[in-house]
Amino acid sequence: MLVSLPPCPLLEHRKLKHMFMKCVKPKKSHEIKRMAAICARSCQQTSVDFVVDFGAGVGHLARILAYGYGINVCCLEMQPDLNEQAVAIDAKLESTAAKHMEASETTHFKRPVHLTQRLSSDTKPVHFIESIREAFHLPDTDFQFGIIGLHPCGDLGATLMRMFLNCKQAKFLNFVGCCYQKMSTRQTQPRKELHGYPLSSRLQNDPNCQLSYEAREIACHAMEQYSDRLQAGQYEYLKIHSLRAAAERIIVEQLPDLRHSALRNVKHAPGMTFNDYFQKAIEGTRFASLQAANPEQIDADLLHWRRIVCFYTVRLMLAPLVESIILYDRGMFLLENGCQVNIEAIFDPRLSPRNHITSAIKS
Repeated sequence: MLVSLPPCPLLEHRKLKHMFMKCVKPKKSHEIKRMAAICARSCQQTSVDFVVDFGAGVGHLARILAYGYGINVCCLEMQPDLNEQAVAIDAKLESTAAKHMEASETTHFKRPVHLTQRLSSDTKPVHFIESIREAFHLPDTDFQFGIIGLHPCGDLGATLMRMFLNCKQAKFLNFVGCCYQKMSTRQTQPRKELHGYPLSSRLQNDPNCQLSYEAREIACHAMEQYSDRLQAGQYEYLKIHSLRAAAERIIVEQLPDLRHSALRNVKHAPGMTFNDYFQKAIEGTRFASLQAANPEQIDADLLHWRRIVCFYTVRLMLAPLVESIILYDRGMFLLENGCQVNIEAIFDPRLSPRNHITSAIKS
């Protein structure tokens, strides 16, 4: 169990707490508060100079660490517009704090550094270290830091682990993965040099440990909320999967090379028709021009919603097992490279299905 996490009184400040959570949904709020406390504890235990937040977005997590815990943070985000928004929010928070707090109460504040940069498997550690040095205007590379990531997508989780292992200055790693289905494998991208799965020598040498796209995709989902709705008889909410299945048929028939592509998330609404769902699901995607041209086939597909619910329920029963394989592969990879490793669930799975943190410290 995770115990003795450092508190962050600023999150309860009457005027400033809203600055940390402005436009933040309950799921994200739950995640960043918990993740920030865990990362702050790691900083205390390893005495690093700063942390690097990969895929920082508009800086919600970094802001709690920097202003709430007084930790120097470098935010790496590939989208410049998100970095611009982050800088504006930082400035607004500082302005609000100046109005409602004494100067002595803000001495621990550390303004985050926002760096527009994309990290890939091709990024050289020496170039990464140099970009961090320049971002903090440091005279040399004699520093220590931690690497953190809240839901790095697909192969980015594996890239964070490799960067952590290949940078002597990196002392700890905390990340919660997601989008396992987007990880590359030998089967999906045989010409690629480095893959997202498997990572450990143990699984790389075992031909029986390969995971299909379907297996990796279901590993992203938690069963708790689905189980609640099954037990409550809320079948209308569960019919959303039959709508997605009917949409997949249209995609496979018209654009077969794009099967298994992501659509927009659509929340269930009472009385939702397939056309309602389909138009919302494809809006703003590469499928926006698709037409549901065969209503008879769609109606026939939707009649099978009970079978789809049963099938999805069985898949969800296996989801924790598949995710365990992925997580243990990551853990073994870090252990093989001389790290102390801990993996555990830190979020409420009803709010955040991808809720396992992989933590590592170099021995």
